[in-house]
Amino acid sequence: MKISVFGCGYLGAVHAACMASLGHEVVGVDVIPEQVAALSRGEAPFHEPGFPELLRSALDTGRLVFTTDVAAAADAVVHFICVGTPQRRGENAADMTYVNAATESIVGVLKPGDLVVGKSTVPVGTATRLADRVQEVEPGARLMWNPEFLREGHAVSDTLEPDRLVYGVRTGDAAADTVAVLDGVYASMLAAGVPRRVTDLTTAELVKTAANSFLATKISFINAMAELCEAAGGDVTELADAIGMDKRIGRSFLNAGLGFGGGCLPKDIRAFMARAGELGADQALSFLREVDAINMRRRVRMVDLAREECGGSIVGRRVAVLGASFKPHSDDVRDSPALSVAAQMQLQGASVVVTDPWAIPNASKKWPDLQFVETAEEALAGAELVLVLTEWPEYVELDPAAAKTMVTTARVLDGRNCLDPEAWRAAGWRYRALGRRDAPAAV
Repeated sequence: MKISVFGCGYLGAVHAACMASLGHEVVGVDVIPEQVAALSRGEAPFHEPGFPELLRSALDTGRLVFTTDVAAAADAVVHFICVGTPQRRGENAADMTYVNAATESIVGVLKPGDLVVGKSTVPVGTATRLADRVQEVEPGARLMWNPEFLREGHAVSDTLEPDRLVYGVRTGDAAADTVAVLDGVYASMLAAGVPRRVTDLTTAELVKTAANSFLATKISFINAMAELCEAAGGDVTELADAIGMDKRIGRSFLNAGLGFGGGCLPKDIRAFMARAGELGADQALSFLREVDAINMRRRVRMVDLAREECGGSIVGRRVAVLGASFKPHSDDVRDSPALSVAAQMQLQGASVVVTDPWAIPNASKKWPDLQFVETAEEALAGAELVLVLTEWPEYVELDPAAAKTMVTTARVLDGRNCLDPEAWRAAGWRYRALGRRDAPAAV
């Protein structure tokens, strides 16, 4: 099929390259000339494992092009909306500027029979409004909502091998035909057995925001248990292992630590609360306020823990921070707990040295006053306290004995509960982590 993808940021660029790899002819449209130029050269503007290779391969086939010219999408029969929905400045609600602009661009090239497919995460009710706009301009065109469920660090596999496909459609005589068009786009996935759920526009929008809210709630729940474990003397990792054995609960997303960040979960749960308030259902999501509050408290607690380890003051202390991105295998520092902790410690007088395998360029733009180094060895040199704040494999796999020779004082705070406490203690380190006992339990 001939497909257009409006918005070539993280979601759109990956989606465009993946669709081209499936054999479709794809034109990616974006308003940022520099981004279009980089993608056209096969240069990924963000770090995502497997994406650079996929991008170059798709470009080599000739089935993928990027442009700023909206008219280039005129031949497409399926138009994907893949733009961002950031949090409004000073508010919890989502900023719909980019979604609205993309829709207006698309309706300018619509033909009878065309299909507009929304993938962006939007407040419930948006799809119906945009569907009205599409049919106002071109009565023979239709709009569906097909939410994305990408995990940064796994975006390519999540696009090509998703765990489900959700279609939101308007009921009516054309619904079956509309579904058939999107089935054609995803034919290879459906043939491979990927489950498909067809529902109404409203429910499709809610699927994404409800899923993100559930995951955020699960993360904050275990972090609340970490707070309780610290007060009572328990161990949150052992607690998570035990309750995770219950099939009704499961172990995934029960890793206590600094909490969630990035460009999705924080702003999505806040936008969900804001939209519920607009609908007069704010009490239904009032629990998400505490979910958000627990998440933010983790960052404060990590700074407090660092202060405790430094005898009550971090002023002038050399602190090595391993990790700046909000999660491993990503260079995204939006609402990064790791970078937030590093910045707070710097503001409170510590001499902070930050390293990260991929996120230093983005982190240094956000917090230019922080000192950044390329390697863990450079960060560890002369450190009085080490904080592991992003669970990159190279930090998890550090040799504690070798690391001890580089620091001034062997004290480590494990912000992600990702290190082996026994190995680090055996190597002579003072090891502490959020929600963990200071020493192993007697057997």
